[in-house]
Amino acid sequence: MRKSLLWLAALTLVACTKGPKADVYTTSEAGDKCAATGQVRFRAVTEPSANALRIYPDDERQVIDGFGGSLTESSAFVLANLPKATKDAILEELFSENGANFSLVRTQIGASDFSVEGKYSLAEKDGDTALESFSLDRDKEGFPKTEYPYIQDETYDLYPLMKDVWAIKQAQCDKTYRIVANTWTAPAWMKDNKLYYQRDAHASRGGALLPEYYSTYADYLIKYIQAYKAEGIPIWAITPVNEPMGNDGGWESMDMSPAAEADFIAHYLGPRLEKAGLGEIEILGFDQNTFEMGPYTAAIYGDSEAEPYTDGMAIHWYGSTISCFLEVLDSIHQLYPDKKLLHTEGCIDNLGCPVWGPAIADPEGFTESGWFNNDSFWWKKVATDWAYSTPWWPELHPAYAPAVRYASYIIDGLNHWMTGYIDWNIVLDSIGGPNHVNNFAAAEVMVDYAREEPVIYFTPYYYVLKQFSRSMRPGDVVVRVDAPLKENIHLCAVKKQDGSLAVQLLNTALEPEQLTLALNNYEAEIQLPANSVQTLIIKE
Repeated sequence: MRKSLLWLAALTLVACTKGPKADVYTTSEAGDKCAATGQVRFRAVTEPSANALRIYPDDERQVIDGFGGSLTESSAFVLANLPKATKDAILEELFSENGANFSLVRTQIGASDFSVEGKYSLAEKDGDTALESFSLDRDKEGFPKTEYPYIQDETYDLYPLMKDVWAIKQAQCDKTYRIVANTWTAPAWMKDNKLYYQRDAHASRGGALLPEYYSTYADYLIKYIQAYKAEGIPIWAITPVNEPMGNDGGWESMDMSPAAEADFIAHYLGPRLEKAGLGEIEILGFDQNTFEMGPYTAAIYGDSEAEPYTDGMAIHWYGSTISCFLEVLDSIHQLYPDKKLLHTEGCIDNLGCPVWGPAIADPEGFTESGWFNNDSFWWKKVATDWAYSTPWWPELHPAYAPAVRYASYIIDGLNHWMTGYIDWNIVLDSIGGPNHVNNFAAAEVMVDYAREEPVIYFTPYYYVLKQFSRSMRPGDVVVRVDAPLKENIHLCAVKKQDGSLAVQLLNTALEPEQLTLALNNYEAEIQLPANSVQTLIIKE
């Protein structure tokens, strides 16, 4: 009897010291694509190992807004070239609970570089300060087969795309889905140069909004919000303009200085949203490269009238292929801790374009079209800004592996106060278009539709984003982690609303790593494959 009691006590002790369990999912160069790759059991320890990577679940930081991509006219055009069943399957994979379940999107108001023909707004009548000409017709007009021979659905355009995604979210009762909308430019007649953009030997600029049209432009943005709301699609947030510092006039753009943007928010956009009963719409300032943000935060948050209307800053990643400018994110958060930092645009740019300089060394033998339907490209350091051209500013723009760039940027950004990530176009063709100024880019899904059977290619970085989106949902809270001891290891974690933890680990090395992960008084040994992103869902 005494032996039985001792055995029972020993069994109870073992059961009490057994730690949490984690389900593991992996995306890797070896071919894993959000694959379930086993489980890890944590064990109780007296104190964590000296070299352990540590998670502090009670040290809560910012709230997650979500992950996703952008709904553009170019994306709608590519989908219009596909049979309905194929188009629907792609959107289900991107937005349904069974797929990536993207919760955050960005869309264009009027033309952007990722418009098929460009140079349009939603209110084209010159001098129409009452905006009687405002209409969503341009988002609904579709693409005629007489001009585009591969079109399968001549009625499909940006508005039907917005409706299709919204329907997927409504069907699964997803109340976390959010849309960020913004213009690349005001209607040309509101600007000092009366042009959508201008690039020539004598001038390269987008033009600026004339002061007499500040109120009209604010009403234009509000008309857009109201028009989509009337169609049953609510807009969550808006920015005054994309890339207010300009883009050298290469495509639709509009210059807006820090002082001008603060004035516009304080005296026009903010008050008029409230007057229209749309005070719940979030206003995000800036919407350009992170490292250039300082003057805009100083001007907008430093304005006692603009600051209360502004919920945060929208940022882009184009300042570097290897850094998300952690010191800038930290300093802005320290100065304005109640304001969000939301990434609204990033992509692997200029795919398919002629090189701008001598081609980089290419030991893998990739051609200019080597990214399509070729997973290897996305895991090798063969991409540069811009595409195959010699990197500009080599200390910030060395050659990089696209899938690794996405994972490291998001993990590091979340550790430094970023609240979410929106990629650029969700779908493009096999060379990264269409784009009316030949500014081609990568997309989560790339499609060669000019075949008897279209080729649909989900790029490896799509699976990286899918892994993040499925495991870190809006409302989850980022928690503090210890900085990894090795340069090739990146780590972040969130506390989920059900009390579990989602942990992201990236190994950028070409060899596997064995790591020790510590959580409170528990540890686990983690096997991290070479060139891989691994997600652990840890439950008690």
